[in-house]
Amino acid sequence: MKLVIAEKPSVAQSIAKVIGANQRADGYLEGSGYLVSWCVGHLVELAEPEEYDSRYQKWNKEDLPIIPDDWKYRVSSATKAQFKILKDLMDRDDVESLVEATDAGREGELIFRLVYNQAKCKKPFERLWISSMEDDAILNGFATLRPGKDYDDLYEAALCRERADWIVGINATRLFSFLYGQTLNVGRVMTPTLALAVEREANIKAFKPEKFYTVMLMTEGLNLTSERIPDKESAVSLEKACMASGKAVITKAEKKEKQEKAPALFDLTTLQREANKKLGYTAQQTLDYTQSLYEKKLCSYPRTDSRYLTDDMAGTVATLLEQVEAAYGTHATDQRDISRIINGKKVSDHHAIIPTAQITKQNLKELPTGEQEILKLLATRLAEGVSAPCRYAQTEIEAECAGAIFKAKGKQILDPGWKSVSGIKESEEGGSDDEGVISIDVKEGEEIEFAKTNCKEGQTTPPKSFTEDTLLAAMEKAGAEETPNEAERKGLGTPATRAGIIEKLVRTGFMERKGDKKTKYLIPTGKGEALITVVPESIQSPIMTAEWEQKLLEIEKRNFEADEFMREIKEMIKELTETYEPVEASDILMHPVYEPVGICPCCGASVVEKSKGFFCDDKACRFALWKDNRFFESLSKKITKQVAQQLLAKGKVKLKRCRSVKTGKTYDCTVTMSVNASGTPQFGLEFEKKRGYER
Repeated sequence: MKLVIAEKPSVAQSIAKVIGANQRADGYLEGSGYLVSWCVGHLVELAEPEEYDSRYQKWNKEDLPIIPDDWKYRVSSATKAQFKILKDLMDRDDVESLVEATDAGREGELIFRLVYNQAKCKKPFERLWISSMEDDAILNGFATLRPGKDYDDLYEAALCRERADWIVGINATRLFSFLYGQTLNVGRVMTPTLALAVEREANIKAFKPEKFYTVMLMTEGLNLTSERIPDKESAVSLEKACMASGKAVITKAEKKEKQEKAPALFDLTTLQREANKKLGYTAQQTLDYTQSLYEKKLCSYPRTDSRYLTDDMAGTVATLLEQVEAAYGTHATDQRDISRIINGKKVSDHHAIIPTAQITKQNLKELPTGEQEILKLLATRLAEGVSAPCRYAQTEIEAECAGAIFKAKGKQILDPGWKSVSGIKESEEGGSDDEGVISIDVKEGEEIEFAKTNCKEGQTTPPKSFTEDTLLAAMEKAGAEETPNEAERKGLGTPATRAGIIEKLVRTGFMERKGDKKTKYLIPTGKGEALITVVPESIQSPIMTAEWEQKLLEIEKRNFEADEFMREIKEMIKELTETYEPVEASDILMHPVYEPVGICPCCGASVVEKSKGFFCDDKACRFALWKDNRFFESLSKKITKQVAQQLLAKGKVKLKRCRSVKTGKTYDCTVTMSVNASGTPQFGLEFEKKRGYER
């Protein structure tokens, strides 16, 4: 009997169905010589500091650094029942060996090994390594199981990542929280990511716009523009000189046909960026939707950093394209080349994310909207990837007038190629199908007359705040210049972890999302800016963290020793805790000024917004409007900033489409607020009286 352990119940059920384990039991399935069970995320986790020594219950600088000699693990209280089921199954006399069927990556390896070791299991195990949950892929995976020891180095890298995060997180968080009097979460990847956003906002705030001027010479079918001129007087003088001349001499006239190749397929990061740019999804939402599609067998493994397919997949792509076209009506160009998306040398653990043949067997309209849209992106990119290049003509013209050089550049689409697949024109993405089309032919040395001139004022613009798309790109490229060219993975974190890092920064109050529904920017909060102000370079440096990620990859390849990696981490954190001195004026940094939203009905002081709600700025006053309020929850509403402002200004607020938690019915109403003697808000409801009908 073989015991198969998957990462999630849904994956276990899919595997069990394929291998014939159809008999249900308590926490597992059985049949055809297999037992199939599952973890529920991390069943086993690192112990907290106080489990090593009770004195660590209090956060004191004198106890730092906390670096265990022998690492302890524990089973979380929420997962004890499932762990016991797995341990009992491992201990069964009829179980001769195990199959590790957790997700095929670093984190999946860690989840299985920790459970295996915590249960003190000594039975042999094999590794199931698949990139798709399709039946054929599962069957093929079981036919080609690998010895578990082949993945020992992947496990070593996973342990190093987990323990390094623990050492940095525990020690740095306790150090800065103790010194600055409030909880300041610090992370090995999280803090450098925050530093990127803080630096971007600092550049935006420090940016001073500068005016510039350009002179335009305009004739039918051609507009020529000068270089930027810093002062208006010089620009006006040039325009007058050009007007007096009335002619320009062509010094350069080139027209070349160029091609823009189709983009490579999606890895997780590029998929997250595209989904954010086109659909407004956060990185975490995209990962969740794609993971769900994977578990439904509708796409390949999502946590990949590869953008190509393996050589042995070339024969199946043509069939898959036909299935994509049947499911979506998304057609590749007539001229297509499958070899463009095949490159086994650029595939690491898993190939690019693509749809599977199951899309023709599923009613796609029954999927949640998010999953439908992500799957369509995957299908479209597959068709784009094999399509012909986009062909365009690019014209560049330079002319001389009054001693100055004027330029014009034009782009005209000759054959949209792969850009025709999605049906979206460049103009709908902020560009133009034919940018600056030049409709007249000119030759070098030719003299042209222009009908009019124009002196145009412009202004330099600051860099934009990060969106999910651009922050992911920055994380991916962080430290790239200092990382060897041959390095396969660069940047902060991995495709699998970047979404979680961004969400944690938002959840812990270091960053917030601002903007409209279409475009949301990730802005560091005052607390986030303060943290980066006081944290030393060794913790916030993207370069150092990117180097660590590269070393973890080298550990997987047996090119770097795990012990050496951990020694570097320990030395760095020891130096930090022993030598760090608090930043002066940190009290001001750590206590941002909150913007008032209204007047307190109890004492007349300002009411300000904080993370949990709206509170009177006078600490002696007890007035508070909590964002998660039971009365508003009963209406399926929350107290937003706008609601709080109305309640404070008028004592009431009109709400539309409230929904009763008990009945599910929706209605409009007015919520009224009064304050009792102890300063506690009291809420009531008012309804508009329905008008009667005159007979």
